[in-house]
Amino acid sequence: MNISLSNSHQAGAIAQVIKERRTIRQFKSDPVADDLLLDLLNVAIWAPNHENRQPWRFLLYKGQGRVALADAMISTYAAEERGKYGKRKREYFLEVPAHLVVVLKEDARQKQWDEDYAATCALIQNFQLAAWEQGLGVVWKTNHYNYDPKFRRAISIQPGEKIVAVLHIGYPAIVPPVRKRTPAEELLTIIEK
Repeated sequence: MNISLSNSHQAGAIAQVIKERRTIRQFKSDPVADDLLLDLLNVAIWAPNHENRQPWRFLLYKGQGRVALADAMISTYAAEERGKYGKRKREYFLEVPAHLVVVLKEDARQKQWDEDYAATCALIQNFQLAAWEQGLGVVWKTNHYNYDPKFRRAISIQPGEKIVAVLHIGYPAIVPPVRKRTPAEELLTIIEK
């Protein structure tokens, strides 16, 4: 099959979305439609993955479901942390319209595990870009609670599974400014011989 990008606008549109996407941490209270989230996931699953293993599954917390996720997260805090941060963190979890937990089915073979983890990260980036294109913001969280047995049990993570991300999703209340990137020219080594 021979595929060409005959329309330069198409190629430019992808690059533009990549460069314009921002990590969003403050969201409007507007709900996010289930159909839209499902459409975004159906785009995201086209991430490259070795042998088409598709090593992922998803848990979506919305509405009152956010309470269970927030409570599971707070349960991982020591008493002092809970007193200091618990209320504020719980409120934040309940303000974010949707939380998507991305779960990797872990392969015991290291090479396959590495490939599957990379594929799952590519899926998450696909999701973020597709969401941004639809006016949605995302923050990709990998906090300490992802590893806590209490949290894992509370949200039904099985042995042999890894939480790759908890994605907080919603319509942006604030879009942060562009942060400088190091030009690739400064990081590239070319080996010709």
